[in-house]
Amino acid sequence: MTPFLVLATIAVYFIVLFAISWLAGRHADNQGFFIGNRKSSWYVVAFAMIGSSISGVTFISVPGWVAVNNFSYLQMVLGFIAGTLLIAYALIPLFYKLKVVSIYEYLENRFGISTYKTGAWFFFISKMLGASVRLFLVCVVLQLLVFDPIHLPFILNVFFTVALVWLYTFNGGVKVLIWTDTLKTCCLIISVVLCITFIASDLQLDFMGMVRAVTDNDYSKVFFFDEVNDKRFFWKQFLAGVFTVIAMTGLDQDMMQRNLSCKNPADSQKNMVTSVIFQFIVIAMFLMLGVLLYIYVQAKNIALPAKSDELFPMIATQGYFPTIVGILFIVGLISSAYSAAGSALTALTTSFTVDILGTLKKHTDEEAARSRKKVHIGMAFVMGLVIVVVNALNNTSVIDAVYILASYTYGPILGLFAFGIFTKKAVKDKYIPLVAILSPLFCLMVDLNSEKWFNGYSFSYELLIINALFTFVGLCLFIKKGKVQP
Repeated sequence: MTPFLVLATIAVYFIVLFAISWLAGRHADNQGFFIGNRKSSWYVVAFAMIGSSISGVTFISVPGWVAVNNFSYLQMVLGFIAGTLLIAYALIPLFYKLKVVSIYEYLENRFGISTYKTGAWFFFISKMLGASVRLFLVCVVLQLLVFDPIHLPFILNVFFTVALVWLYTFNGGVKVLIWTDTLKTCCLIISVVLCITFIASDLQLDFMGMVRAVTDNDYSKVFFFDEVNDKRFFWKQFLAGVFTVIAMTGLDQDMMQRNLSCKNPADSQKNMVTSVIFQFIVIAMFLMLGVLLYIYVQAKNIALPAKSDELFPMIATQGYFPTIVGILFIVGLISSAYSAAGSALTALTTSFTVDILGTLKKHTDEEAARSRKKVHIGMAFVMGLVIVVVNALNNTSVIDAVYILASYTYGPILGLFAFGIFTKKAVKDKYIPLVAILSPLFCLMVDLNSEKWFNGYSFSYELLIINALFTFVGLCLFIKKGKVQP
């Protein structure tokens, strides 16, 4: 694909995106920005949530993963379903009862101001790093397809990308996110379905032939029960899926801001259950696409790229298929990446404004709106700065480390909420930041020595559970004797 065609595709997408943003964000006040005035229809949110759970990293990486991990990712997605049910019927009623704008307000009500600020800061670090890295990977693709061919530097790429995200989320907040996520879901589903169709057609496979080709392939193995030390072991993946979705959806302002925009708890629950079932189907389609890509390169004697993440971009954009496939790839990529970044930027703005600055409690609505807009600009600047730093380090292991870091930063949040919900004990609030800092450090020590200490056992995503457990135990050490939650 030529740079001009890529830019034209992005331009058309953003014309549609800005039109939706303007229509949805008109007259949005602070409550509209933060929680959508709690007027969103559950079925609209459910459809939007399908796309909001899929980032640009998923779009690029999941098809290439099947060569190493097969369909084992579906084991984790089954855990997502179980975890989502727990969120829907345990956390959703609690948050609606407390009428929170930011979910971390619960920590202030339950423990005190120090715990509240701790949860907000851990979320801020987690989301900023995760969102920046996801957007960085998209910037890398755009650099290769557009900016390098026309000899423009990476920093201009970053400015262009972050500025677009900032512009379309500036006024509308959550109200805009729900409708742009709806557009994203449409783009993702159409993109993956048509890419599968084109590949199957080129391989001269009808629908049943395509299904047989995928299911007969060794890469389509889903369940792994044999080796406990294998990172694909079922119970590792399933339990990690349960707790990951609780931490990264139920206890994440970014994801929960959509669910809390529904009219009532019952609508929010219907939205969550519906969206996670369809999420399973969409991820299965991405994995199916991955198998077909590997079948295709083998049938056509195409050399595999050095990294599995490059497989889908290479096949889609390097002339192996009609131009429409490349366009579909770009649309799917930018819709997943920009929407995820916009969602994160809105959540970071909400959390920093409400939780860390306490603006809604200290100022009038007009003053709070001015403060929120300044914070929104600041969050965009920090996001761009993180992307530039990651690029300067120029090390794939840095990207991997940032994703692993999410397990460390979400662990204390999970532990805090678990202790608050499952016990009635009061704690010494001023010591909680120390517990939240030490828990990931203990977790790191266990992870580094796990094979030596536990007979060759290697931790995978279940490290999040260990981290939360350390936090829970740490809170137990600072229980106030004789005092319980009223």
